[in-house]
Amino acid sequence: MTVGDLIGLLSACDREAPARLAINPFFPMAHRIGGVIASQDENGNPLVFIAEAKDAEQIGHLPPNVAVQLTWHEPAEAPSRRRRTATPPRDGSS
Repeated sequence: MTVGDLIGLLSACDREAPARLAINPFFPMAHRIGGVIASQDENGNPLVFIAEAKDAEQIGHLPPNVAVQLTWHEPAEAPSRRRRTATPPRDGSS
C-alpha cells in the first residue's frame, strides 16, 4: 500500500473519527496511533511508518466484524441455543 492508497482510503472516512492501528491477526487488538514518520528504506527509497502511541496501550480487542473485513478471521455465527430443561433436585424432592 502506498501513501496515496492510504490517503484515498482515509478520505472516504469521517475526518473526526479516532484512528487506530489493528495489530496481530491471531489475537487482534486495537492500538492508538502515535505518529507518522517519513523515512527511507535501505536502498534510499521513500518509506512512511505509522507508529503506535508512546504509551503503547492496547485499547481492547478489535470488533469481530473488523477482523473479518481484514480477512484475519472467518465470519462466524453464534451457535444456536436450545432451551434448557429444568434439572430435578438431587434430594428427590420436587
